[in-house]
Amino acid sequence: MGETMKKTQDTQPQPGYFLGCPMWANRAWQGSLLRKGTKVDLLGDYSAVLSAVEGNTTFYGLPKPQTVAVWREQTPPGFRFCFKFPKKISHDLALKDSAAEVAAFLERLAPLERRLGPFFLQLPSQFDHLPRLARFLEDLPGEFNYAVEVRHPVFFEMGPQERELDAMLGELKMDRVLFDTERLMAYRSENSEVKAAQRKKPRVPRRMQATGHHPFLRYVGFPDVQEDEEGLVFWAEKVARWVEEGRRPYVFLHQVPEDDDAPQLCRRFHQLMKQAIPEFRAMAEWPGEREAKEDEGSDRQLSLF
Repeated sequence: MGETMKKTQDTQPQPGYFLGCPMWANRAWQGSLLRKGTKVDLLGDYSAVLSAVEGNTTFYGLPKPQTVAVWREQTPPGFRFCFKFPKKISHDLALKDSAAEVAAFLERLAPLERRLGPFFLQLPSQFDHLPRLARFLEDLPGEFNYAVEVRHPVFFEMGPQERELDAMLGELKMDRVLFDTERLMAYRSENSEVKAAQRKKPRVPRRMQATGHHPFLRYVGFPDVQEDEEGLVFWAEKVARWVEEGRRPYVFLHQVPEDDDAPQLCRRFHQLMKQAIPEFRAMAEWPGEREAKEDEGSDRQLSLF
């Protein structure tokens, strides 16, 4: 285990920024980012290449303590989980009378220690109550980092409420989640899954302001990754500037409809980052691709006999 973790830590594109996908396991990734097989350590494969992941499953329920312990064992110290606050807190209670739920959430994941990235509060599109949000954020334990995603239109009008939101997050040293769906919404397709994604995702203007030390970008790319260079170049230039300012951003790349090609977006994004900041390490070889090469070599060797 120790050798695996050391190798993983050495091959991640660290330091500078964190890069990842909305999940660490997708069947479509096996044979490329991930190795094939039912008993493969998928999280270990993922964290050998990418340095962070969105923890969206906590939106629906908390993991068992033993599951959290396994996650810790399967990842290197440099890896970061960015867990989403449970729906019970953000949507059902709308941040009111939620102290017990918040404590249970943070306590369950605290054993991950340094592997914890910002906890991610995603608010519903109808939430616009800044005083309540301020009270909620001020009461959060100071030993963790936090990022906040708003979706109400009033926070995208460049008016007093948006300015107040950004100022509040800046004072609290918290980050505003920058959820960029512009490319997705501009895509023209008759594919029912793409149309469903366009209806489900927030249709809000692109935002680029960094309110804290860890700018938190969620970018939804084109369904055809080959057509997404413009969006990736735009954000790579911005993220590189943040890094040069001394910030340490988080970048999560989504791809509709099922994130099948999200790792390809990550690969290209890091190539662009390395062009901007040459001292960055190259992305590590993907475990699934390495496995395929080894299998091909074995087949070639056997053919000699």
